Amino acid sequence: MRRLAFGVRLSQRFGAVAICIGGSLLVAQGQQTRSTQAQPTSASGQAPGPAVANDPTKPESQPSLSVDRDPIPSPDKEDKSGDSAASTSKDRTGEVQKDQNGTYTLHQDVEEVLLNCTVIDENGRAVEDLRREDFRVWEDNAPQSINSFRHQDLPVGLGLLIDNSGSMRDKRTAVNGAAMSLLHQSNPQDSAFVVNFSDQAFLDQGFTTDLVALNRGLSHFDSKGTTALYDAVAASADELAKHSKESKQVLLIVSDGADNASRLRLTDAIRRVQGLGGPVVYSIGLLYDTESNEAQKARNALNTLSEETGGIAYFPRSLGEVNDIASQVARDIRNQYTIGYHSMTPSHVSGYRTVHVEAHSPGHGKLIVRTRRGYYAKPAQPTQTAAQAARQP
Repeated sequence: MRRLAFGVRLSQRFGAVAICIGGSLLVAQGQQTRSTQAQPTSASGQAPGPAVANDPTKPESQPSLSVDRDPIPSPDKEDKSGDSAASTSKDRTGEVQKDQNGTYTLHQDVEEVLLNCTVIDENGRAVEDLRREDFRVWEDNAPQSINSFRHQDLPVGLGLLIDNSGSMRDKRTAVNGAAMSLLHQSNPQDSAFVVNFSDQAFLDQGFTTDLVALNRGLSHFDSKGTTALYDAVAASADELAKHSKESKQVLLIVSDGADNASRLRLTDAIRRVQGLGGPVVYSIGLLYDTESNEAQKARNALNTLSEETGGIAYFPRSLGEVNDIASQVARDIRNQYTIGYHSMTPSHVSGYRTVHVEAHSPGHGKLIVRTRRGYYAKPAQPTQTAAQAARQP
């Protein structure tokens, strides 16, 4: 399978659910469906043009790093977009429509913030029998009214991000086996992609439900080079945002070292994920040398990535524990509550909004809710009034 290099700027990111294994950036190869005969696409998500003969003596062409392909503006650029926050879903189209009687009706955009929540008790066991009235939501310390509530095993868009740096050489067999275990225990309708990353990220398998194809993508590794973890996370989140059909998205990161090659900073990567509105990051840190500064830096980064997005970071004591952790992640994803609310903050107010969720139910004792800690809102576009529309020819 041909591997396509995926260049990422400081402002770039991948979207949706992704499983990150390691710390290098994933190189996208193109979106696939369940059918193994699906038409391939380019790394940009566009259909390929006419076939061009490849010269095997020359390296593959790489996308220019000077071009920002991110669906949301880069952190180093002024945000001039009028798009609604990526963390919300629109219930209405937000447009003026004229019916057959000549009457103009204004349909205002109504945005719903969606939160995927995992609830555990004091012993760390999943709590799966809660009701809508058991939850309370706050945004910027202001109580919010829950608009929708679901507790179903919904399909997810899943990104597997595998560290492909030199230090992972002896760990990849166990890691790949754990990744396949997670996929086997996931919802059969989950759509996943595989990213192997070191100093660059390779999309070795685009979105598909075909486990054989995903296993093949995991096998495309050549452990060498450095670790660009933050770039890989951002690029994978972007891939989810562009190509995932599922509103529920996850990233799983498996890495054995600190980032030492990214153009992005940790805070930039987190903002990218939060700006996309929903990807939950799970991390598995293969960090056995707990005393070194590098291991501590890696541990802090994985913890922060996961906690800020509603996931959890795991730090096994040996490779033998990774398979059980993968199974635990699969169970966690399949037993989440999805809560929606319409923010009480005016839509023209942009910026970061903190989110806090609590759950209380008789007979359960203290409950702990894991969900993302906030999201970035953007001002909505000015909406044409009915009077303005009526004056137009």
